[in-house]
Amino acid sequence: MGRRTMRGGVVAAVVCVVMGAGNDVGAVAAPDAYTYDFAKGARTVEGAASTTDAVGLEPGGVYRSALPVNGRLYFRLALDATSNAYVSATAVPRQGATVSSTDGVKVSVEDSDARSCSYDSTRFGPSRSPHPVAAWASRVTDGETTACRSAGTYYVVVERIDSPGSSSDDWDLELTYVSEPGLVNKSSTVAPESPESWNSASPDPLTGDAVRRAGGAGFATAAPVGTGVWRDDITPGQTLFYRVPVDWGQQLNAVAELGSSGAGSNGGGRYVSSALVMSLYNPARGYVDDKGLLYDGRQTSAALDPLPPVAYANRFGAGDRASGMRFAGSYYLVVHLGEQLTEGFGPGPYGLTLRVQVTGTAQDAPAYLGQSVPRDTFAVTDQDREAAAGWAGVTGADESVTAGNGGGGGHGDAAAMRVVAVSGIGAGSVLLLGLALWTVVARRRAGRA
Repeated sequence: MGRRTMRGGVVAAVVCVVMGAGNDVGAVAAPDAYTYDFAKGARTVEGAASTTDAVGLEPGGVYRSALPVNGRLYFRLALDATSNAYVSATAVPRQGATVSSTDGVKVSVEDSDARSCSYDSTRFGPSRSPHPVAAWASRVTDGETTACRSAGTYYVVVERIDSPGSSSDDWDLELTYVSEPGLVNKSSTVAPESPESWNSASPDPLTGDAVRRAGGAGFATAAPVGTGVWRDDITPGQTLFYRVPVDWGQQLNAVAELGSSGAGSNGGGRYVSSALVMSLYNPARGYVDDKGLLYDGRQTSAALDPLPPVAYANRFGAGDRASGMRFAGSYYLVVHLGEQLTEGFGPGPYGLTLRVQVTGTAQDAPAYLGQSVPRDTFAVTDQDREAAAGWAGVTGADESVTAGNGGGGGHGDAAAMRVVAVSGIGAGSVLLLGLALWTVVARRRAGRA
């Protein structure tokens, strides 16, 4: 990615397996690589062409919209004088779209006098492969500057960055608005500077057997992972989402490995630059860092550069990698495999391995005046830790379950699926169970007739 400068429960899962089999028992349709899971219950809104008609966004809200070619959309915020507001926009090009490396999305927050509070942009990068990209902007009341601190009306501006030759179709858009409370005593609790020193050495990569964990197809359905070795399959054009709970004072390290293909050594001299990109976003869906890798048919890996421990004062640091690690919560690892791999090495799927490490002792949170909206966005709960650990203690367990985040949801579904995984029920057993359930239902209906 380039930069600027079984939801529904066990029975539903059984039905999905049976329906996917069709007339060919055991055949399951492959998922659409371009599918993006929008947050359940997201409100559909229309961005305005002028601030006068801008729709108001509410703290904790998730919204769906559309971003036209050469488009600039306005949304409205009503802010107090103490809390910090973060708005993220995820642009999703539709299947078949043509994009260039410089195409992308830009987000900014402005006050009622058109003064910029902050802005950010994200581009598709050298892979030129269409996939979800997110950018964020904020209005913060801490720091040394006095701009944008007062209560009042502010505007979010979402812009599409286009280049000649790119597709003119609308992009789908997902907006989130997260509110962070102010501190009880900002002057005594934290100095307006980022930590000067921290452990910047990367730990030795984890080894051992990988546990299968299916990635989600959007931020809202990102699969929870913690320290461990995780594996999945990924097809060209597909984007997988994972979330990692990282508490105050802890550091995150991540390595993505793309497995060898069947094209032979060095793929006959072929290679794809920026074949796979692993991006990191913070709990407010703000960009932190990314890393890409070149692929020639042989296994290869890419690691995020060392990141500072999570600290409130990081927001005063320079650069995304420092300022992005400003709060605890679920950090998102987003992995995209460029669609160009199909031409060079075949349609896949390709083996993906994630080696994730969260190190350091969790520390107390800053003395906030209240709760974030949504609640616990900037915290790591016991449920988060449990979901991230999952079946990591069961060597070789099949964890093809995507547990949604949705502001803390999805844990009940993961717990339900744990019963199936630990019980060792395979696909054939699930199919038989589904058929048995249908038989029971049919008999009951016949009895009522």
